[in-house]
Amino acid sequence: MSIEIKAPTFPESVADGTVATWHKQPGEACSADELIVDIETDKVVLEVVAPQDGVIKEILKGEGDTVLSDEVIAVFEAGAAGSAAPAADASPAADSAPAGDADKVGPAARKLIDEHGLDASKIPGTGKNGGITKEDVQNFMNSGAQPAAPASSAPAAPAVSVNVAAGERVEKRVPMTRLRATIAKRLVDAQQNAAMLTTYNEVNMKPIMELRKQYKDLFEKTHNGTRLGFMSFFVKAATEALKRFPAVNASIDGNDMVYHGYQDIGVAVSTDRGLMVPVLRDTDSMSLADVESTIRDFGLRGRDGKLGLNDMQGGTFTITNGGVFGSLMSTPILNPPQTAILGMHKIQDRPMAVNGQVEILPMMYLALSYDHRMIDGKEAVQFLVTIKDLLEDPARMLLDV
Repeated sequence: MSIEIKAPTFPESVADGTVATWHKQPGEACSADELIVDIETDKVVLEVVAPQDGVIKEILKGEGDTVLSDEVIAVFEAGAAGSAAPAADASPAADSAPAGDADKVGPAARKLIDEHGLDASKIPGTGKNGGITKEDVQNFMNSGAQPAAPASSAPAAPAVSVNVAAGERVEKRVPMTRLRATIAKRLVDAQQNAAMLTTYNEVNMKPIMELRKQYKDLFEKTHNGTRLGFMSFFVKAATEALKRFPAVNASIDGNDMVYHGYQDIGVAVSTDRGLMVPVLRDTDSMSLADVESTIRDFGLRGRDGKLGLNDMQGGTFTITNGGVFGSLMSTPILNPPQTAILGMHKIQDRPMAVNGQVEILPMMYLALSYDHRMIDGKEAVQFLVTIKDLLEDPARMLLDV
């Protein structure tokens, strides 16, 4: 029985997608719910799985092709028996691996192996039953391993060698991913279409650090292993400040200013594919433990490419933390249509004047970039000062003062 394999149903905000990787080739056996192809959109990578046991009969959309929502991309033959590996003509990379390794090399991995002239038998596999994945090949190349010598009967691979001889000037051209291209476009649009301005302040992190040190063990024990970090304090402080300054929590829609009666805060997460901003919903009703556990879940799913479109849609305000990479100060760029974004930075000990005395305190620079069309400078400064005051006296967040 033939079944049409279709691209996922994209939400209204996503016009189309791109076929990223076919994990199965025509004639190769597929199990029910086994991953067969990745579809990359402007925001996330969507996985398409086999509907039943069977084989892919025909691929209609190859890697790199653009697909629309619910468009047919392949024909699947349910119940048919397939080979353990693709037919020899399904992928030219099949000849690059020894026969004994052919059944453990995935299609995407095989393509990389062929392009770089690698020996599959020397690549450690971390997939099912020791299978070699695309990531295994990339890690093998990043480790500086030498490519295998090409067979005498075949021309040398055109790909750039991993190890470059001294004095060689090598360039490698790599197409920009759809996500990276979208990030670039949105950042440029934000600077061109908004009257963006940044105001700075600094916060003494000693009260938060002492509170965390005092209660972190009890907090972790009470909340089933959830660790108490710094981000939850910033989310709660930002939530309180957003309630006091509604314009910072608003967005611009054409000539209209939309004021939101809720606080949905996006937290920037760095992944191998680029920057993603999953959203914490209704942060006013979330506890510190809820914030920490949700952010940790976002980080894990972002690393594994499991963040969904619903995780990143919406958001009324964004927090980004360059401090985890060592940034001392930066100017964050707006995440349209939001009108403000808070930048956290590295905590660094500095001499500060306190009551006429010099003390060494753990200080952090804060940056608030905002759209001056929507937010006046007075509101922006007062908003940032409110966050500073709440963080330097955490009891104020509990007492709502």
